[in-house]
Amino acid sequence: MTRKLDRELSGVPETLLITLYMRAMESRRTDALIHDERSVALMKKIEAAGLYDFGRMRSLRLSEENKLVIILRNREIDRCAREFLARNPDAVAVHIGCGLDTRFERVDDGRVEWYDLDFPDVVEWRRKLVGPEGERHHLLGCSVLEEGWRDTIGSYGPRPFLFLAEGVFMYLTEAQVGRLVLTLRNRFPGAELVFDAYSPIHVLRHNLQYAAGSIQFPTRWGIWRGREMEAWGGGIRQLGEWGYFDEKTPRLNRIRWMRGIEAAARTIRVYRFRLGQPTGWRSTV
Repeated sequence: MTRKLDRELSGVPETLLITLYMRAMESRRTDALIHDERSVALMKKIEAAGLYDFGRMRSLRLSEENKLVIILRNREIDRCAREFLARNPDAVAVHIGCGLDTRFERVDDGRVEWYDLDFPDVVEWRRKLVGPEGERHHLLGCSVLEEGWRDTIGSYGPRPFLFLAEGVFMYLTEAQVGRLVLTLRNRFPGAELVFDAYSPIHVLRHNLQYAAGSIQFPTRWGIWRGREMEAWGGGIRQLGEWGYFDEKTPRLNRIRWMRGIEAAARTIRVYRFRLGQPTGWRSTV
């Protein structure tokens, strides 16, 4: 790459570099829980081109446990995607807020039609750093709140649809998340949605923690339990829930004494929902 990109990322889009950094750092560990060598290469490429100073990450002051939770969340959403594709090999998957994540490469079953969706400037970064689209791998440069992208994937007709959103919904308002979920239910009945969410108290804690940092990314929405979303409209059904203390890795041992506190505070969860009843294809759930 011989020139700088048109503008520096800031605010919420900059969080894509945080998660890239976390995956790269994890992959270098001898006891790594994920192995994402592409992230390591991308970070080196960005630094070598002078596009971003990853030294800014030090201002976040994330503990090793905070970083571990991010990695475990990433791994869990990968697991959910693989499980869905095993049941539905002809699926269409949309990775909402994809950033520079290489999830398609990690979970591809050889048949899925995959769409990475993010803001136009983020997609520009992807094209220049990660590479162009492939035969079954497509890029959508727009906000998830826009309508056009749904027309694009809706052209596939009655196929199984999977929507993945990692580190996205907490930056939207409850009204925005609600409208999106109900729209997906109406447009793609029977689709599955996998996303992570903070609890309301963690939304507040997050905003207080990072208020004085050099990287600003305030959060807006949180839920205590999935049944809150089930009440939004008929056919929205929770299929599963994950918390990081569900994991058996010994790297959590130092903070397992906090398990009771986490059970009450519910700081972060990964939820899996089915949106309405499938039409034209059979759900195996």
